[in-house]
Amino acid sequence: MEAVIYICHGSRLEEAKHESFTLIDKVKKNISVAIQETCFLELQQPDLAETVRKVVNQGATKVFIMPILLLTAGHAKKDIPDMIEKERNKYPAVEFVYGRAIEVDQKMVDILADRIKACTDNLEEMDVLLVGRGSSDVSAVKDTERIVSMLRAHFPQNQIDKCFLAASQPKFEPFLLEKVEQSKSVLVLPYLLFTGLLDKGIKEYIESLDLKEGQRVLLADYLGHHPNVVEVLVERVAEAREGANGYATMAKRSS
Repeated sequence: MEAVIYICHGSRLEEAKHESFTLIDKVKKNISVAIQETCFLELQQPDLAETVRKVVNQGATKVFIMPILLLTAGHAKKDIPDMIEKERNKYPAVEFVYGRAIEVDQKMVDILADRIKACTDNLEEMDVLLVGRGSSDVSAVKDTERIVSMLRAHFPQNQIDKCFLAASQPKFEPFLLEKVEQSKSVLVLPYLLFTGLLDKGIKEYIESLDLKEGQRVLLADYLGHHPNVVEVLVERVAEAREGANGYATMAKRSS
């Protein structure tokens, strides 16, 4: 019997946990698997070990672990695989298949374009600043640049830059401040799935800025409410179940 476990990052904010469950509930409705559960990587419960125990007790013999992460970095490459390995050792009769993160996808770029358009109908002479969580993983930074490049195709007349909240350069606060000091108007575009301390920190920093007359710094919505997120996650589950991109094979080799 198959089971799907969706592992979200987690947040100290209860609102973010609620958003995670709401999003995954929408995904579940499009997946023809009887056993589907949501857990968290850190900061919230339930964790993966508790959730694996739950689905195995329900009779699962093949478990698909789906990382609900925007990019493939340390959590996706090391932390979650290490957790899965521990569960594999506990349940040698169960097959574990590890799916992939959202990664670079045109549907996600389309969300960003929608977020920009919803934020203002006058983007003229505004810079756009895509704000990522940040990672020490070089490939994640490169993927962010790919996303920015794809977004530029939607708005070729605007300056579009990337920045990060942690672990990568350039950092959000000084980068935005530099633009503000140059008297530029800026639309800040969070590349975050859910609300949380990071999203709230962005908002608080924007509100603290001393703007000149006529200058604007706008904050677009984060990603998680958009129907495209559900579509992409449904596709990722289908990939894992069909053994696309070598994920199922990889899981079997390491078992």
